[in-house]
Amino acid sequence: MFKRVFSFSGLEQETAFFWGPRQTGKSTLLKSLFALSARYDLLLSGEYQRLLANPSVFREEVLNLQENKFPVIIDEVQKIPILLDEVQWLIVNHNIPFILCGSSARKLKRNAANLLGGRAIRYELFPLVFPEIPDFDLLRALEHGLLPKHYLSSNPIPLHRAYIGDYLKEEVSQEAISRNLHAFNGFLTSAAFSSGEIVNFTNIARDCGASLYTVKEYFQILTDTLIGKFIPSFQKKPKRRVIQSPKFYFYDLCIINTLLNRRKILFPSEVFGKAFEQFIFQELSAHSKYSGFFYDIFYWRTASQLEVDFILGDHNVAVEVKSTRHVDQDDMKGMKAFLEEYNVKQAIIVSLDPNTRKVGNIIIMPWMEFLQKLWSGQIYIE
Repeated sequence: MFKRVFSFSGLEQETAFFWGPRQTGKSTLLKSLFALSARYDLLLSGEYQRLLANPSVFREEVLNLQENKFPVIIDEVQKIPILLDEVQWLIVNHNIPFILCGSSARKLKRNAANLLGGRAIRYELFPLVFPEIPDFDLLRALEHGLLPKHYLSSNPIPLHRAYIGDYLKEEVSQEAISRNLHAFNGFLTSAAFSSGEIVNFTNIARDCGASLYTVKEYFQILTDTLIGKFIPSFQKKPKRRVIQSPKFYFYDLCIINTLLNRRKILFPSEVFGKAFEQFIFQELSAHSKYSGFFYDIFYWRTASQLEVDFILGDHNVAVEVKSTRHVDQDDMKGMKAFLEEYNVKQAIIVSLDPNTRKVGNIIIMPWMEFLQKLWSGQIYIE
């Protein structure tokens, strides 16, 4: 089993929601970290039916465990939202900690479920990240994705197809306000083509044959279920005219590769470049939460197409991603333009260059060294 970076440090007396897309390894991690905890798995049909029919049984059983010093775990808590009323009562009256695990809070919010009124910390688990994988293989990560089972598989394509079919196109589509699965499937493909790009809602609506309102709702479903994430444009006191529309990234490359029928990602190619940028985004997104900094991620692009891929925090760090083995002056245009407007602590171009070098205020850094420094706290984000 992979040794995950994520931990529930200091959680023993606190309650937490623990969210993450399917197959990121939530249940496996909980079993490893809390082997002695009482656990209710609502994916088990017998357990689900028993507690759905009589939720008060849950309270009675947990009260019998109150001498247990470990948090009580409910897996897939969104399947029986009413259990959260029992959880709140047990927290308030008996100070019993819980870990409430699920794929998203959307179902709970939709059913006006009790979200515990600020009594629960929120945690997220992401796919595997660089420091969790011994002998990390970049090309394997780009082709297989970083869900644990997918990364390890010698033939991930059937797993990818099953994941898209069973999870995205069935479970997630059930959240849609429209039951037009043809339109939703078309939307997923259009969104995959747009991953890492500025979102043009009108074009996507036309491509998938849905209204603009419906497409925006589909994107909301993907963000609520943690399948993807918007990153906004950085617009702090711009001197140049900047693009204001957001970008959208899926949370793992396996989704994009499957929807676009990609099997091999070859270097050098445009596909490799986009996949490499997506991979760096995944690392930054996970690091933001796991590090405890919770920094925002922006992008910056001017109307004249000068761009920096990622602005971290309050423009403390600027990161441009280039899938080249030698960054040249042309590759630095966007970063140089950004530095003309803003002072940053670190301006980094992440690339396939073999060695780190510095050009003016810009550090050109091999991707592996960048990730090592990021995860060891040497990239200073506030």
